[in-house]
Amino acid sequence: MTFYINLTIAIPTYNGAHLLPTLLQLLQNQINTEHITWEIIVVDNNSTDDTAKIVHEYQKDWRHPFPLKYCLETQQGAAHARKRAVSEAQGTLIGFLDDDNYPEPNWVYQAYTFSTQHPKCGAYASQIHPAWEVEPPPNFKRITPFLAITERGDIPLLYDKRKKMLPPSAGLVVRKQAWMECIPDNPILTGRANGNMLTGEDTEMLSYIQKAGWEIWYNPAMEIHHQIPHWRLQKEYLLPFFRGIGLSRYVTRMVNIKPQLRPFACFAYMMNDLRKIITHLIKYRRQVFTELVAVCEMQLFVSSLISPFYLWRNGYLQRIQRM
Repeated sequence: MTFYINLTIAIPTYNGAHLLPTLLQLLQNQINTEHITWEIIVVDNNSTDDTAKIVHEYQKDWRHPFPLKYCLETQQGAAHARKRAVSEAQGTLIGFLDDDNYPEPNWVYQAYTFSTQHPKCGAYASQIHPAWEVEPPPNFKRITPFLAITERGDIPLLYDKRKKMLPPSAGLVVRKQAWMECIPDNPILTGRANGNMLTGEDTEMLSYIQKAGWEIWYNPAMEIHHQIPHWRLQKEYLLPFFRGIGLSRYVTRMVNIKPQLRPFACFAYMMNDLRKIITHLIKYRRQVFTELVAVCEMQLFVSSLISPFYLWRNGYLQRIQRM
């Protein structure tokens, strides 16, 4: 007998064995789900730790009406893991939780309920609170949105296409129909893996969905807590991270622009990036070389400026022209 599945919870993970037990326990304890049919799929993106063993141990003693499934995706990169999750998912909705995203007890209920209230919504994002292992410096708030922290108040918000702002994929729910209709089989950005610095794969994904006319929303009733270890606040992690975001920006900026207009848009974006660099230098002076947040912002602006040249040099532009 085939059962209709409302919601698939997809957990892409790479070496998340130490995080998965807490996440799976939180999902087992979800409330108000009696009238929701759902499933959990852990997508192991080539982990070298005990991720598979942990999931299989949970499966042995699983006594819940919602199944726990496991699959291995050997092609490295977050975009490949999400694509595999979509192909495996039975739900009409797919909720993506990273292994370090710990949901509130009503997250599944709120994820399903929002979809019934907003039928034109192709994707909607959670309210994401930081769970810092160590307290960041006060000025760190300037860059927290880049670390998948999304606290935009307690009222649902529609992302305006004109503002060029989209949520992260952490805690994101996508209609499978919107994904199947809008996302290309081979997106440009696949996530950081095997020396590939480019990130922004979640922004590219949502840009295609928004371009096709689906609404993108922020749903504050879906709350998750993003576990942020101390090493993610260190310069050695943050500088390559912001460099990757900047270098990918030509891709995400051009998705919604007609091919014949892209040279003009590219020039306008580069002039704006140059303005940001000059303004940043004037405002922060020596701090752009010494103070962590100012250094990260400068890295982002410079990398965004050179994004088209980096992508051309590395053979990406041919693929972008076919977007």
